[in-house]
Amino acid sequence: MLICVVNPNTTASMTAKIGAAARAAASPGVAIRAVNPDFGPASIEGYFDEAFAVPGLLAEIAKAPEADAFVVACFDDTGLEAARCATAAPVVGIGEAAFHLASLIAEKFSVVTTLPRSIAPIEKNLVKYGLVSRCARVRAADVPVLALEEEGSAARRAIESEIFRALAEESAEAIVLGCAGMTDLARDLEQKAGVPVLDGVACAVGLAETLARLGLRTSKRNSYAPPLAKAYAGEFSKFSPTYPSPRTRGEGGA
Repeated sequence: MLICVVNPNTTASMTAKIGAAARAAASPGVAIRAVNPDFGPASIEGYFDEAFAVPGLLAEIAKAPEADAFVVACFDDTGLEAARCATAAPVVGIGEAAFHLASLIAEKFSVVTTLPRSIAPIEKNLVKYGLVSRCARVRAADVPVLALEEEGSAARRAIESEIFRALAEESAEAIVLGCAGMTDLARDLEQKAGVPVLDGVACAVGLAETLARLGLRTSKRNSYAPPLAKAYAGEFSKFSPTYPSPRTRGEGGA
């Protein structure tokens, strides 16, 4: 089994960290390929960056038609719906995965993310996934995403402080880390916090692996149907859909 984990930003050091976490979570015999596009934003911090990250995400998915499942390794689940239209293989977002698994082990969980501008997209996703009532609060540690890649930065301390505020102020029973760049912090933070701390990368790999093992694929009826063939103009011409493609023809749903 091959799971392709796509970091939609262009920071290779973050992709390497994500890949290591994904391999640690995968079962024996499951191959992990961690990739990022070579064009787009260096980090995804808000709606504007998200818009420019989606083409690169879809380009990486198109390069891996042999993958049994995909993981979108951005906590905002950037481009998740578009990715599901692009392939019949299961596609799991790390935010969606972490929320669902947190709801299975805690009545109330809090999310600790990076910047305040990320709070609204996460809250909207919680509503979309039907889990807003299970989330006590979405908190921001006021840490830029790329600070998580800097040796000696104060990012880790800021995240840890926000976790302890969530435990004290909302009585959170679990913590969801709201950024793929935090993936290497989960186990240590869990030991210090004394409650489950969920890393979305590990959660998404586990769910993607399960879907692939069960033979479950993305339904191609209506919502996630392949895009209709048409010409895209200008710089987007290389993304012009050419349905039906070998990957999507006749697959995935009633």
